[in-house]
Amino acid sequence: MRRLLILLFGPLALVLSALVLAAGPAAADSPHFQFADNSIDTSTGALNTAFKEVGLGTGTTSVGITVTANATATYQCYNKAGNKPQGVPKTFGPSGVSGSANFPVRNGQTTGTAVAGPLSAGSFSCPSGQLRFLDAVSYSNTVIMDQFGNSLHATPDPISATVHIQF
Repeated sequence: MRRLLILLFGPLALVLSALVLAAGPAAADSPHFQFADNSIDTSTGALNTAFKEVGLGTGTTSVGITVTANATATYQCYNKAGNKPQGVPKTFGPSGVSGSANFPVRNGQTTGTAVAGPLSAGSFSCPSGQLRFLDAVSYSNTVIMDQFGNSLHATPDPISATVHIQF
């Protein structure tokens, strides 16, 4: 009888063991961001969010990452001598900005920088003989998210910078 039980259930036990072992690594995948650090590119006014995500598993070769934030931008007209003529600068926002890209995954993790913004000046233009500059940007409520729905609030938040970029 004992021999019969071993003959009947032995192969079943092997199959179950193989399934448990095969499912082990997949069940261990647990994507999450380790950090998300904000900075502002002073040559473009864009929000740069550097991040690291781990736990993506060895079967994942790339991951879609999106950064979203509320942005404010201040534009100003200058004359060719670099002076501000009479007039008030034009501020846009707060309004949502976002940026998305795919990042390569190696050894179950990825690092990179997601970029968003700045807000456009829209139809704001300067009179003839003057140049339009982006003078200041700020970003708040910055969130980085992967294609699986995992997210993290980036720091510092809010973040702002005074820039002087001709557009």
